[in-house]
Amino acid sequence: MLATIAFALYLAASAGLLLYGLNCYVLLSLFRKKSKQARTRQLLAEENWNKAHPPGKTDGLPKVTTQLPIYNELNVAECSIRAIAAFDYPSHLHQIQVLDDSTDETRELVDRVAAELQAKGFWIDVVRREIRTGYKAGALADAMPAAHGEFIAIFDADFVPEPDFIRGLLPHFTTERTGLVQARWGHLNREECFLTRAQSVGIDGHFAIEQTARSANHLFLNFNGTAGIWRRSTIEDAGGWTADTLTEDLDLSYRSQLKGWHLEYVPHVVVPAEIPETYSAFKSQQFRWAKGSIQTAIKLLPEIFASDLPLFTKLQSVFHLCHYFAHPLMLAAALLALPALNYLGGQLPHAWLLVFAIPLIAATLGPTVLYTFSQRYLYPDSWKSRVILLPALVLVGFGICISNTRAFLEAVLGIKSGFIRTPKRGAKVSKKYNTTASLIPILEIFGAVYCTATLAIYGRHGEFGIFPFLILYVAGFSLVGFSSLREQFHARKAA
Repeated sequence: MLATIAFALYLAASAGLLLYGLNCYVLLSLFRKKSKQARTRQLLAEENWNKAHPPGKTDGLPKVTTQLPIYNELNVAECSIRAIAAFDYPSHLHQIQVLDDSTDETRELVDRVAAELQAKGFWIDVVRREIRTGYKAGALADAMPAAHGEFIAIFDADFVPEPDFIRGLLPHFTTERTGLVQARWGHLNREECFLTRAQSVGIDGHFAIEQTARSANHLFLNFNGTAGIWRRSTIEDAGGWTADTLTEDLDLSYRSQLKGWHLEYVPHVVVPAEIPETYSAFKSQQFRWAKGSIQTAIKLLPEIFASDLPLFTKLQSVFHLCHYFAHPLMLAAALLALPALNYLGGQLPHAWLLVFAIPLIAATLGPTVLYTFSQRYLYPDSWKSRVILLPALVLVGFGICISNTRAFLEAVLGIKSGFIRTPKRGAKVSKKYNTTASLIPILEIFGAVYCTATLAIYGRHGEFGIFPFLILYVAGFSLVGFSSLREQFHARKAA
């Protein structure tokens, strides 16, 4: 009975992975279908806006408030504040709000930089709270009454926007129902290490293909928490910032679109930012995104399915909000491969080998094709050298599935956890911030051992078709687990 249940669960996990893999091809098709039209439309919008608002003319320009939520960001806060102050936008129409919840030396740094800029005539306010309720969402909600802008730009502290950021995004509020314009993320430290180069490929895939496909085809997309400009009335109409999920940006994005607002994505406006340089920081970031996405899915999918949205839009919303469900499916496939072999009596008929292999192939190749296309699209002259990093991204993706499965289970079970900030290094390290030690690396190493044993048993039975996938699990779990343990050891030693 147990063997039958295990085998059925394995088939279900395989089917789920197959769907995720196939949806990558759907997004690629949507991108190819509408991306050129979207680009032409956006260039026309910029041309019309620039004619109406030439440099030096301030008549008719709206007030913009730029909000910079900060919590203990000594290494990057000053750079971001100065980059925002350098915006090519009239200072009397541009309010800067530094939302500083810091408890360390960052407070003094923020006060010093703000005082200097105020003396030079910049409109900059430092907003502080007594209690850090609601984390980033709470800070954004708390600052709204004091924000004077018709439009609200938001940045995380490690982002370094160009001076033309506001003028680059405002032209795309082409209708009264355009509620947000989102820019693309760039990479300040892509070349720092193996992990940052691998992550850059994954980030590029999301922004170049997925976000463009969703925006151009009027599907639901998400504000990425930073490097975007909101219409203030959209935030208010959608119910404001709430902290009942760990992804307040995704939550507000979907609530606003359910209210009928359109979110626009502009991929040719790029804002560079830091990529996590350690496995511990990367897993912490992914944990927050995974848990918050599933929390948002649980919260909003019933409303989405009860709406009169087209069925295709609803289905794509499921794939979008439940994207991180792929990691529990990946872990289930790894853990249940051995019971599945036992259920089949130690021999896989050729028909069952296809059942085992095809979903894993589709699940692996779907994202791989999407990421390859994104590199070719963004970097036509150097994409081949960048695609070499795809195996690294695949290994990291397999390796973090235990950590993200924990995030998924916590979201489903309603287990509360705090908003864990991703440490930033900055151009000059003034203070080292470490992530909290965890026992997850031990489980990852155990996962590598288990998959190695599974691989050996399959080999003993002469079943080699599943070897490539089991090897990916072994290598991924080993890479992420041992790297995380090494980082924790060095952090304790330094402390």
